[in-house]
Amino acid sequence: MTEMVYGAVPSRDVEPVIPKWWRTIDKWSMICVLILFCIGILLGLAASPPLAEKNGFQPFHYVQRQAVFGFMALFAMLIVSMMSPQVVRRLAVLGFIAAFAALALLPFFGTDFNKGAVRWYSLGFASLQPSEFLKPVFVVVSAWLMAASQEINGPPGKSWSFVLVLAIVTLLALQPDFGQACLVLFSWGVMYFVAGAPIFLLIAMAAAVLAVGTFAYANSEHFARRIDGFLSPDVDPNTQLGFATNAIREGGFLGVGVGEGEVKWSLPDAHTDFIIAVAAEEYGLVLVLCIIALYATIVVRSLARLIRERDTFVRLAGVGLLSVFAVQAMINMGVAVRLLPAKGMTLPFVSYGGSSLIAGGILVGMLFALTRNRPQGEIRDLLRGTPR
Repeated sequence: MTEMVYGAVPSRDVEPVIPKWWRTIDKWSMICVLILFCIGILLGLAASPPLAEKNGFQPFHYVQRQAVFGFMALFAMLIVSMMSPQVVRRLAVLGFIAAFAALALLPFFGTDFNKGAVRWYSLGFASLQPSEFLKPVFVVVSAWLMAASQEINGPPGKSWSFVLVLAIVTLLALQPDFGQACLVLFSWGVMYFVAGAPIFLLIAMAAAVLAVGTFAYANSEHFARRIDGFLSPDVDPNTQLGFATNAIREGGFLGVGVGEGEVKWSLPDAHTDFIIAVAAEEYGLVLVLCIIALYATIVVRSLARLIRERDTFVRLAGVGLLSVFAVQAMINMGVAVRLLPAKGMTLPFVSYGGSSLIAGGILVGMLFALTRNRPQGEIRDLLRGTPR
């Protein structure tokens, strides 16, 4: 009788946050991330002691720091993965403003740590690389703009996102950091393609990237040196690529044994950019294939969930985040086996690096939040015109 007089009381979702999160999260992908982190600690035990000895630290100084940063990353991943898509979008907007400002101020307050590129802020106890944090928040903001442009009387979101990506790529190229610039541009191109970009526009963009690459090769010694080293038929055995190539060859199928590898004593970045070479030498092709399978599992399972997604923003943001995660892993491993020129990128959740680990945790947390199971019907209902 009460409902007949006053109307039905709208139902509310009163399920507690954590049980709902556990019921809707992709548990297998989360397990894969945890295994990758454990593999990173295992490889850090092998790769980092030589560098710690060289810098006058305790043997497991970098492993301890990696564990601390890793737990911070996993905590960030869990917290962000519990958020709704709306909260993820708001967090990304605030994060984008902060990260973009930090990137723009790098030429004035940043440092290069004698690596030839001003990419970091020195905090004394640690360093901060703004580009790592900019990638996930930029993807979500761009997805929001592109989704808004598809609404009736919506803003020109695709054009605005294009202006943003040009500004970011320009700032990254000035560091110089062409690897991160290419990764940001690629993720934006993937989202633009999924959003329905004309094929001729994508071809024009590819031609523009080729032209810019040619210009950079002719005017940037840093860029030209890496391209020449990649294209050279002979690998200098005393370079990082030479050491990594030899380590992978020596590892074979089962590896030379735990702690028996030699490449960690020669490579200054054995615990970061070339961690896969340490894995291949000491544990062989078996561990490398396991690492590839873990990344592939996350990619395939996330794509399977995104294919069923009806919300345009969620679909675009999820695809963009997944492309950053997957392509960064491909680039890191591709450089080690000389399929790609050196880029200076870490292997997500495996390589050492505070900014990389924590930003990776935020990125994967956003991906998990967007791919959680939500009641939305079947996508074929949308194609038939059935209201949501």
